[in-house]
Amino acid sequence: MSNKTAPHGDPQQAARKAWMSLLAKAPEAQVLALWGGRTAPEHQTLRAPELGSTMVRGRIGATGNAFNLGEMTITRCSVQLTDGPVGHAYVQGRSKEKARIAALVDAMMQTGAAEAIRADILTPLAEARETAKAARAAKAAATKVDFFTMARGED
Repeated sequence: MSNKTAPHGDPQQAARKAWMSLLAKAPEAQVLALWGGRTAPEHQTLRAPELGSTMVRGRIGATGNAFNLGEMTITRCSVQLTDGPVGHAYVQGRSKEKARIAALVDAMMQTGAAEAIRADILTPLAEARETAKAARAAKAAATKVDFFTMARGED
């Protein structure tokens, strides 16, 4: 189902968007380690992993006018399992293997193997992401400076 015809708030589409985002942003070493020695299911490569770039846009204060921040290298891949589901991946960086694995995970999440893939790969990636996010927040909080105004006592 394409984004243009999907009903607003489709839970399946939101879940797929979440796992694809998680795979796209995860560190390559972590994705490869979690995939481990897993044997890829029978599949056909629709789009071999290829490198490209995309323009990254930003907003001042997250609400201002959008501007071009710069380009980022991405790798994309598409596969189709022999039993039908198609998996796509766009990942940060130049790792063709990470893109291939992410596309396979996307396809497998549309099959009966979804719960095993979620437990073995997606849940650990989400936990690692939250841990890293908390560590960044703690580091930023440690450098927080509270400014206040003192009365000069002339009153």
